[in-house]
Amino acid sequence: MLKIGLTGGLASGKSFVGEALASYGCLVVEADELGHQALEAGGEAHDAVIREFGAGIVGEAGEIDRKRLAEVVFASSEKLARLNALVHPPVVRREEEMAAEFARRKPDGIFVVEAAILIETGSYQRFDRLILVICTEEQQVERAMRREGAVEAVVRARLSRQMPVDDKRKFAHFVIDTSGTKENTLRQTEAVYAALRRIEP
Repeated sequence: MLKIGLTGGLASGKSFVGEALASYGCLVVEADELGHQALEAGGEAHDAVIREFGAGIVGEAGEIDRKRLAEVVFASSEKLARLNALVHPPVVRREEEMAAEFARRKPDGIFVVEAAILIETGSYQRFDRLILVICTEEQQVERAMRREGAVEAVVRARLSRQMPVDDKRKFAHFVIDTSGTKENTLRQTEAVYAALRRIEP
């Protein structure tokens, strides 16, 4: 089994590329979704995150309000690092469990983890190959602002905390540029998938 990291900045088009890879037969896991599960009541990081960041991030029903949490942590690189230190370990454990199960079922399969900060956290080293998804920063802002509840100041703060694209390129085996049409992105993604299939697991 091949383990592939799929990364890129906020609203760069990772999910679109991930959906295409899934349609080709890859198992695509979204680290964000695993992180959300870890923050839910009963999740591995829930209590520790509330202790760390206080009752102000808790919603009316006692759940962690991820929007409030984002507003707190993306204003400070130190707070973001503390959040990652709490959420990252359980996310990695979940990924590894899913990868092991997939390897048993499909030893010749391709397991893909989609995550924004694989390079920044050093997690890229856990993968056989790394795909970087890129577009212009203005496109990232425009796309992110289409999301429900998006706040431009928060979006730009998040972008300012992410590693510059040129630095990320040094780590990537493949780069997919989503700044053009969807058809162009799909052509690039199909070519990357074909290259992955030629690699011996």
